[in-house]
Amino acid sequence: MQGTRTAALATLLAAEAMNVLDGTITQVAAPAIHSSLGGAASDIQWFGAAYTLPFAVLLITGGRLGDKLGRRRVFLAGVAGFALASLCCALAPDTAVLITARAVQGAAAALVIPQTFGLIKAMFTGPALGAALGWNGPVVGLSAVSGPLLGAALTDLVSWRAAFLVNVPISVAVLVGGRSLPEDRAAHPVRLDVQGTLLVSAGAGLVVYPLITRWQWSLFAAGAAVLVVFALHQRVRRHPLVEPSLFANRGFPAALATSTLFFAVMNGLMLVVVLHLQLDEGRGVLASGLALLPWSGGLAMSSWVTGQWLVPRYGSRIAFAGLALLLAGILVAIAGALPVALGIGGLGLGLFTVPFFATALSRVRPHETGSAAGLLNAVQQLGATLGIAVLGTVFLRGHSLAHAFWLAAAAVLATAVTTALMRD
Repeated sequence: MQGTRTAALATLLAAEAMNVLDGTITQVAAPAIHSSLGGAASDIQWFGAAYTLPFAVLLITGGRLGDKLGRRRVFLAGVAGFALASLCCALAPDTAVLITARAVQGAAAALVIPQTFGLIKAMFTGPALGAALGWNGPVVGLSAVSGPLLGAALTDLVSWRAAFLVNVPISVAVLVGGRSLPEDRAAHPVRLDVQGTLLVSAGAGLVVYPLITRWQWSLFAAGAAVLVVFALHQRVRRHPLVEPSLFANRGFPAALATSTLFFAVMNGLMLVVVLHLQLDEGRGVLASGLALLPWSGGLAMSSWVTGQWLVPRYGSRIAFAGLALLLAGILVAIAGALPVALGIGGLGLGLFTVPFFATALSRVRPHETGSAAGLLNAVQQLGATLGIAVLGTVFLRGHSLAHAFWLAAAAVLATAVTTALMRD
C-alpha cells in the first residue's frame, strides 16, 4: 500500500513539474522559434503569454470541475489534453497553429494543477500528509529554475520542437501512473460559475491583447470594464468562483496585487534578458540558457536558506530584504554588469517568495483556503502574462534594455508598498 501511494505521489509531482517546466521552457527558445516560423515580432511574447493567460483564468474553474466531476477523472483528462497539445506544438507549421496549441496547453494545465492538492489529501493523513505536501515546493521550484536551461539545451542540441515533444513521453508515463490514483470529489454538490469564467476570461484577454499586439487603449479599457463587471457578478452570485469574504480586509487583496507585480517582474525580466542576449549580443540559445544560471542558481539557493533558517528566525520581514536585493540587481544590470546582476536578482527572488506565500495565506480561514490558494496561483500566472506583455513590448518596440529595467525597478518599489499593506 505504501509503495502504491508513493508511486501515485510521484505521478502527481511529475505532472506538476511538467506543467511548471512548460511555463518557462520556451522563454530561451522563443527567438529561435520565431526565426524558424516567421511572423510578427510580437509573436515572441505570445509563445509564452498564450500559455499563461488561459492557465491563469481557468485555474479556479479547473478546481471546481475536479470537485464536481472527480479529481482523478479531471486530472487524467487534463494530462491527455496537455499531451495532445504538446504534440501539436511540436508539429506546428506556423505561428498561428503554435500559439493556438499553446493556449490549449494552458487550459489543460488549468485542469491538472488544481487536482494535485486534493488528491494528495485523499491519499495521505497525519504526518504523512505533511511530508507529501513538503515535496511540492522543491519539485516546483526546481522545475521553474530548470525550465530555461532545459529548453536551451533541447533547442541547441536537437530543435525547438523537442522542447514541446519531451512532454509527450512524460504525459504518457503520468497517464499510466494515474491508474493508481484514487477518485475523490467534493462532499457536497458543486455548481460551476460559467458566467464568471467567461467574464474573467474575456476581461483578461482584452487587457493583455493590446499590451502585446498593439497599444489600443479602447480594448484595454473594455477589458478593465469587463473585469469590473466580473467583480460585481461575484458579489451577487450564490456560488461564485471566488469567496467574497477574502476581500473583507485589505491583507488578501494586497497579496493579490503583490503576486501580480512580483511575478510580472520575474517573468518579464527573464524574457527581456533572453531577447537581449540573443538579438542584441548575438549569443546562441544554449549560451543564453547558461547565462541565466546565476539567476536560477541564486533563486534555488536562497529559497532553501530562507525556508530553513531565515524565515524561522526573522519571519516575514525577510521579504523586504528580498525585494531590496532584486532592486539592487536591476540597478546593477542598468549599470552594465549583467552576470553579477542576475546573481543578485536571483538571490532576491528566493528571499521574497518563501515568506510571501506564508504571509499571504496566514489570515485565510479554513473554508477560504481552496479559493485563496487558487486565486493566488491564478494571479501569479496573470502577472507572468502581464510581465511578458509589458516588458517584452518595451524592449521589442525600439526601446533600450535600460528602459525595460527601469520599468521593472518601479514595479519592485510598488511591490514593496503592497507587501507592507499585507502585514497591516
